[in-house]
Amino acid sequence: MSEKNEVLTYRGRPLMRKDNLIYYGSMADPYIVMLQVLESTDLKDLKLATKVSVQLQLTDPNAKARDRVVKKSEKDGFYTALDVGCVWLERALSAK
Repeated sequence: MSEKNEVLTYRGRPLMRKDNLIYYGSMADPYIVMLQVLESTDLKDLKLATKVSVQLQLTDPNAKARDRVVKKSEKDGFYTALDVGCVWLERALSAK
């Protein structure tokens, strides 16, 4: 069984969830990815995300909210959205 303080990760970066928002990456880095579940469908006792908004955002607290968004897109399915966000984040962080 996992401990309460253990953080879920994907490809070595943390995933944090609050309701329909999922943040991928570390706030200590210059960029993070925000995934927002816009639509979902029920499959037996699970909710599957069918439409997900993906945003690559700056973590600079001094930037205005609308200026933080670097890239955005909508994808069908959570895995597709997370995969796109992962690529965006890797490219943004390696372009330092």
